Amino acid sequence: MDTYLPRHITNRIEQRLATMPAVAILGPRQCGKTTLAKALIKTLENAVYLDLQRRSDLNKLRDPEAFFEINSNKLICLDEIQRVPELYAEMRSRVDRHGGSGQFLILGSASPELIRQTSESLAGRISYFELTPFLLREVKTEDWASDRNRMLHQLWLRGGFPRSYLCANDEESLSWRKDFIRTFLERDIPQLGLAIPARRLERFWRMCAHVHGQLLNRSRLGDSLGVSHHTINSYIAILEQTYLLRVLEPYYANTKKRLVKSPKVYLRDTGIMHALLDIQNFNDLLGHPACGSSWEGFALEQILSSFQDWQASFYRRATGAEIDLILEKGNRKIAVEIKVSTSPEVRRGFWNALDDLNVDEAWIVAPVKESYPYKHGVYVRPLFEVARGLDHHHAP
Repeated sequence: MDTYLPRHITNRIEQRLATMPAVAILGPRQCGKTTLAKALIKTLENAVYLDLQRRSDLNKLRDPEAFFEINSNKLICLDEIQRVPELYAEMRSRVDRHGGSGQFLILGSASPELIRQTSESLAGRISYFELTPFLLREVKTEDWASDRNRMLHQLWLRGGFPRSYLCANDEESLSWRKDFIRTFLERDIPQLGLAIPARRLERFWRMCAHVHGQLLNRSRLGDSLGVSHHTINSYIAILEQTYLLRVLEPYYANTKKRLVKSPKVYLRDTGIMHALLDIQNFNDLLGHPACGSSWEGFALEQILSSFQDWQASFYRRATGAEIDLILEKGNRKIAVEIKVSTSPEVRRGFWNALDDLNVDEAWIVAPVKESYPYKHGVYVRPLFEVARGLDHHHAP
C-alpha cells in the first residue's frame, strides 16, 4: 500500500500556490488528499504539516496567532481543517497581515460548513481544487500498452479510492469498500452534525445504486423509504456535497421538442456502487443487470474530470431520442454516447437527437483499442483517449 501514483491536479495546485495566499483541496474521505499534500510538501524547502485529528498537532495551535507568526515564512498545511473552524479568522488575519502567496494549504472532506467558512473568511484569498479518487489516466504505468484491459477492469470494478484500487485482490478491496460505507454512515455523517439514522441513509444509498444512471424520481424514492420528497432532496444534497453522488441535469434548449425535466443520478465511484450491490468480482459485474449503467457512470466520471470547465448535461426527448452526455463550452458542443460493448452500435434515437442538437462533434465512447469512424461524421473513441481531454484528442 506504499505505492504513490502522481495525481493529475498536482501541477495546477503548485501553480496556484505560487499566486494565491491559500489553496484548499477538497474531496471525499480516503481519496488521497493527505498523500498528495505530503508529496507536494516534500518538494518545498519551507513547509509544515499539521494533522488536526492528532492531539499533539492540535496542541501546537493552542495559540494559533503565535504558531502562524513563528512559521510566517513557511507554507502551513492544515489537514482536516473542518474540525477546527475557529482557525479561519486567524488564517485570514495572517493572510492579510503578511500578504504574499503560498501561505496555507488546507485539506478537508467537503461539507457545506467547510465551504461556507472558507468562502466567508478567505473570500478572494483562496482557490479550491477537487480531488477525486484515482482516474484512468492516473493509474497508467509503463506496462499500460500490454496491460491496459486489466487496469481498466480493475479500476472499473474496484473504483478509484486508493486503498480499494491498490488492494492485493478483489476480496480485500470489497472488504475495504464495505468498511468505508459503514464508517461514512456511522462516523462521518454524525461528525457533519447531521442527525440522520444510519440505516435509513444506507437504504437510500443502496436505492441510488439500483437506479444509477436512471432518471431521478424523488417521489418514488420517498415512498419506498416512507419519507417526503423534501427529505429525499436533503439526502441527495448530503451525498452530492461529500462527492459520492452526481446529479446530471437534463439539456435545456429553446426548442419545440418536449424534453424530460428530471435529472439523472449516478454514484460517482463505481467501486462503492458495486459494494452496495454486492458485486464481488469482474465476472459478477459482467453478468449483472447494472453492468451497462455502471460502465456509463464510470466513463462519465473519467470524461468530466478532463472537461471540468465545460457545461455537462444529458439529452432526452419525451419520445425517446437521447444522448448520454452533452458537453458545451462557448459555442462548442460535443455529443457523447457511452457504450459498454467492444463493438458498439447506436439506435435511431441517437440519430434523431443529433438532428436536434447541431453539435460540432459526436463520439461513441467504448472499451475499444483505437478510434475509428462509425458513420455520418460520428467516431468511436476509446475511453482512455477521451479521458485525457482535448489536448490528447486526435480530431478526424
